[in-house]
Amino acid sequence: MAITSEQADTKPQQPTSNSSSSSSPPNPFKFWFFLTLSVSLITPLFISLSSLSPQDSKSWFLSLPTSLRQHYSNGRIIKVQITPNQPTIEVFTLQEGPVSSLDNVLILHGLGCSSYSFSKISKTLGLKGVRVIAVDLPGSGFSEKSSVVVEDIGGGVLGRVWEIYYDVKEKGIFWGFDQLVEQGYIDFEEKEAVRVTKREVTREIVLGSDEMGRVLRQVIDSMGLVNVDLVLHDSAFTLGANWVLENSGSVRSVTILDGTPKVTALPLWVLDVPVVREVVLGFKFVFESVIARFCSRSVGGMDVEANRIFLKSRNGRKSVVGMGKSLNYSLDLAEWGSSDSVKGLPMQVIWSSVWSEEWTEEGRRVAKALPQATFVTHSGGRWPQEDKADELAKTIYQFVSSLPKPVQKVVEDPIAGHIHKMFDESQNGAHHHHHDHAQGVGEGHAHGHDHAAGYVNAYGLNDGWGK
Repeated sequence: MAITSEQADTKPQQPTSNSSSSSSPPNPFKFWFFLTLSVSLITPLFISLSSLSPQDSKSWFLSLPTSLRQHYSNGRIIKVQITPNQPTIEVFTLQEGPVSSLDNVLILHGLGCSSYSFSKISKTLGLKGVRVIAVDLPGSGFSEKSSVVVEDIGGGVLGRVWEIYYDVKEKGIFWGFDQLVEQGYIDFEEKEAVRVTKREVTREIVLGSDEMGRVLRQVIDSMGLVNVDLVLHDSAFTLGANWVLENSGSVRSVTILDGTPKVTALPLWVLDVPVVREVVLGFKFVFESVIARFCSRSVGGMDVEANRIFLKSRNGRKSVVGMGKSLNYSLDLAEWGSSDSVKGLPMQVIWSSVWSEEWTEEGRRVAKALPQATFVTHSGGRWPQEDKADELAKTIYQFVSSLPKPVQKVVEDPIAGHIHKMFDESQNGAHHHHHDHAQGVGEGHAHGHDHAAGYVNAYGLNDGWGK
């Protein structure tokens, strides 16, 4: 019986032995084949998206196309404070036309655009004798897109973690190791009062209606503008509506360019949804396809590519997304237009007539809600198109030139005497952060170069830029 049992036990082991001996060894070439294939497919994606990684300011500026650097060199910087008790930020402006003009047009771009989109319109109006200022709103274009803020970290778990971090940072990491070896724990000093730890954090600039109002007021004051003719494109109308309501005495007229509180031309989700946003901003042809679908019929030019460059660099995307989320999509046009301070303002609504029937109807609805507004159509898209710039400039010029001229005449660019001293200090190497806030660093027409010192230093280009 014992022998029979052993035989029975040994019989099942034979197939296992035969099976293992008959199995073929793994093929190493299969592994390397799939590894090589995976790397070859993934590498182009990472190379294409590598431009989304942060660059230092100087390298970023030098990598820009010549036309963008030239646009920058024609501009001017203004220091504004958009949040109380926070540092001032730099706002880029482009000025065209004579400073002594009685027609002062202030152009504010919409979501995802910049002053570069209006550069040809501005130049055409300037040649007609109109003083034009096109602004890069904070978070867009060449204006600052992020700022360093100081935050207080109090009690709680997070506060305790930061407290430990700063103790170790102050006393050294080996102090912590010594405490662990000698006592088995780190002996932190007990404090009767909770220590408030401050830390510097870089955050993207988010522009809401309140911040927009501060930007408008400081730009107008710094540039010495009176009786401003506002041109509000796309989301800029929603952002600026409240300021117009409260400061109608500073405004001569309002032009709404393809702007409605209901929707923006560029959908917010293409810049907000993970993976989608990386693909849209990482590939030029994808971005152009999105713009052609939602914003402009004319793509392939620098006017579209410039906006992709601005959006994918220096927190531009995050700032624009924050701006879009802060919009008041429930603004009542009829109530706004019938208010006592607004109903007397001359207005015109310039609207694309070729985009779609639904969009044309939306333009008529906007104009109907504003009885004082004239309704004019154009043959471009919802974003300014370079090939339609003359058409838009002509419409804007006909409107502002028909308005009554203001009594007061601006005879010179109102730059304070101490600002001239800033120019000399800048030329001697003084840093632009020492300048007073809410003051323009420029003089006369934007084609001069003395005014450039602030922005030159901002990008580390002390020997000139736009070359």
